[in-house]
Amino acid sequence: VFTRLLSKSEFGEFNNLQTWLILLTYITSLNLEGSLIRAVHEFKEDIDEYVSSMMMLGIISTSIWWLTFNLFYDFFNKVLYINRLYINCMFLYLICCPGVNLFQNLERYKYKYKWTVAINLTISIGASLLSVLFVCFGANKLSGRIIGYIMPTIIVGIMIYLYYFIKIKKIRFSYWKYVLPIVLPYIPHLLSMSLLSNIDRVMIRKICGTEAVALYSLAYICGMIITMLVSSINSAFAPWLAEKLKIADYEIIRKVSFPYVAIFSYFAIGCVLVSPEILFLLGGYEYAEAIYVIPPVSAGCLMQFIYCMYVNVEQYSKKTMGMAFASIIAASVNYILNLIFIPQYGYIAAAYTTFMGYFVLLILHIFLVYKIGLIKIYDNKKICISVIAAVISIFSVSF
Repeated sequence: VFTRLLSKSEFGEFNNLQTWLILLTYITSLNLEGSLIRAVHEFKEDIDEYVSSMMMLGIISTSIWWLTFNLFYDFFNKVLYINRLYINCMFLYLICCPGVNLFQNLERYKYKYKWTVAINLTISIGASLLSVLFVCFGANKLSGRIIGYIMPTIIVGIMIYLYYFIKIKKIRFSYWKYVLPIVLPYIPHLLSMSLLSNIDRVMIRKICGTEAVALYSLAYICGMIITMLVSSINSAFAPWLAEKLKIADYEIIRKVSFPYVAIFSYFAIGCVLVSPEILFLLGGYEYAEAIYVIPPVSAGCLMQFIYCMYVNVEQYSKKTMGMAFASIIAASVNYILNLIFIPQYGYIAAAYTTFMGYFVLLILHIFLVYKIGLIKIYDNKKICISVIAAVISIFSVSF
């Protein structure tokens, strides 16, 4: 819809803002929901108090960053290429994110998916409908797209905050002391991961312009349809894995791991086969030249799916420092390759450099789980064979 309502330049500008929004989410919110994989077992009786304490910590952290961005706006504007109005809109969104993310993750760990589904539908459908209305009837199409995108999250976040702060009136600073050593090393990991998947658009904007960002972004969205399944499956897999690790039932984990990867690999190949039609449907002829972005992006998503299995083990073991180093190395590889190949081959090269970054990341996470001593919980040999076959198949589609 928006590829037809917005110009390529406006579509590119929105994707630039969305990229920075993803990056800032990890910095400002501290990714406090990542601590729940262990906290739901350690604070089972007081988990609501724990969550409300995390919400308050997230609000304070985001507020400090909000103030910093406004005090040093001139500096940040040169980095982000986003005006002050849009930056403040972004922070209204960011201050509500910790509430939404913590509540949804807690519901998943309780195996209660009704509210999670309802919130996701409300935010996604609401953002789409409001954006269309504001773009069609507003004076500024880009402003309408941005306001429509952030408004549902703000409304849902405020409602969740009101519910928790009225229901749970106690904030425990001891929980802050517990969580900060766990999540702070995890932030460089998430930030590097976000840079790995989003820095391409920032660099393409600087090197090739906003229209190239539009072409790359739409193709990237097509390729990352697979990521929706990654997120959905991992949301269910992580709590199950934590339970099995707690009782040391490694045999069932090993038994499940290969079919888990194999089925996803087949799905990834299938998505790539129909991606030309998806790109045409979403963008039309104007975006057809971006088709060759999709296979390497999809292969990168497959790498992302596999390394999530190993990251879950590291999170459960509270070994988050190694994750940070692995992500920084992978993001650095991606950045250096972008500097070399985007000026030579254009925006399509960015998709291949991102794949290489994810591949490096997968190797590093396998090594980290090996160091922890839990590498044998997965059927690694069969997983590797499945992944190699899938990657060869995906890249063959380009020809």
